Amino acid sequence: MEHIDPFLIHRFDTRSGRLCDFCRELDPDFGNRHPLDQMVGSGRKAIASAHLTEDGYVRHRMLELRRMTARVPLTAA
Repeated sequence: MEHIDPFLIHRFDTRSGRLCDFCRELDPDFGNRHPLDQMVGSGRKAIASAHLTEDGYVRHRMLELRRMTARVPLTAA
């Protein structure tokens, strides 16, 4: 019998999912995403790995990286 992690069984249970607050705030194209790509697991923070789909994960990471590169670098004194 194959072992399946209980988290993976409930990963795609959209009844307990919610919209990713991070993506909703930073992604201007958030409303055009597939509904599953917008959702994260309910008991988890709004982080990339909490997304229900791989596409949602990738888009979240792209937003994080864009946010990091947009910051003004500290200058040496």
